[in-house]
Amino acid sequence: MDCKGLETVRRDNCPLVANLLNTCLHKILIERAPFEALEYAKGTISDLLCNRIDISQLVISKELTRTSTSKEYVNKLAHVELAEKMRKRDAGSAPNLGDRVPYVIIASAKGTPAYKKAEDPIYVLENNVPIDTEYYLENQLAKPLLRIFEPILGDSKAHSELLKGDHTRSRTVKTSSAQGGLFGFTTKRSTCIGCKSVLDNNDGVVCPHCQPLLSGLYQKEMVQLSQLEEKFSQLWTQCQRCQGSLHEDVICTSRDCPIFYMRVKVRKDLDAQDKILQRFGPPIW
Repeated sequence: MDCKGLETVRRDNCPLVANLLNTCLHKILIERAPFEALEYAKGTISDLLCNRIDISQLVISKELTRTSTSKEYVNKLAHVELAEKMRKRDAGSAPNLGDRVPYVIIASAKGTPAYKKAEDPIYVLENNVPIDTEYYLENQLAKPLLRIFEPILGDSKAHSELLKGDHTRSRTVKTSSAQGGLFGFTTKRSTCIGCKSVLDNNDGVVCPHCQPLLSGLYQKEMVQLSQLEEKFSQLWTQCQRCQGSLHEDVICTSRDCPIFYMRVKVRKDLDAQDKILQRFGPPIW
C-alpha cells in the first residue's frame, strides 16, 4: 500500500508510528476490519505503556544542521542539545554537522522540556534509563491515530477508546542503573531467583523456601540463555548478510538501523543472564 504525506513515510517520527499506522490502514482499507485495527492499536498502546516495545522502535532521528553556538540557533532543539551533550562525553564519537542524530525521550521530572529529555539510545541501553512512554503516546501516536479513527468512530469516542480505558491503566516503569542522588547511599542486595525475596546471605542463589526448586530454576535460566543466544545469532547473521559475507565479523555501527539497537540490547541481556547463571556456581556431576 503506497502512502503519501502521512507519518508512515516521514522520517521525523519513530518507527513505531509508521509500523502501527501501516498495520491499521491495511486492516481498515484492505481487510475491511476497522474494529480489528482499533484493538491492534489499543494493544500497541498497552505494550508501550508497559515497556514491552523494543527501543529500536522508539528512536527518533533528525539531521544536525546547526550547533548550539550558531547565531541562528534561537529555539532549543532536542537533537542539537543531545549532540552537544555527547560532545562533552566523548568528542570522538559525537555527531558532526550533516549527520543524523538518533535519540529517545527519557523519563524525567514533570514539566521538563523535551530537549532536556533527549538521550542517546546506546547510553539508555547501557544504563537502563527509563523511557518516557507518556511522551510517545501524546506526542507521537495520539494525533496520527485520531486522524485515522475519528472518521470511523467520531471525535469524542475515538479519543476515549484510544487514549483512555483499561489498556492504559497498567503501566511499568524501569529503574535506572545509573546511581545518583539518594541512590548513592543505598546498598544493593541479592534476591532469590525464585521468589525475589532478599537473601540473608548475599552470595546465595535461592532462599530456603525455594531450595527444593533449585534444579527447575536452573533449567529455566538455561532455557532463557539459549533463547537469547539464538536471537543474537539470528540478528548477527542478518547483519552479516547485509554486509555481504557470512564469514566476517559484523563491523556495522549504523545508528539508523533498528537491528543495531536490537543487537546491543540482546548482548546486554546475554551478559545479565550469564551473571545469573554464574550465581549457581560450576555444575556438579
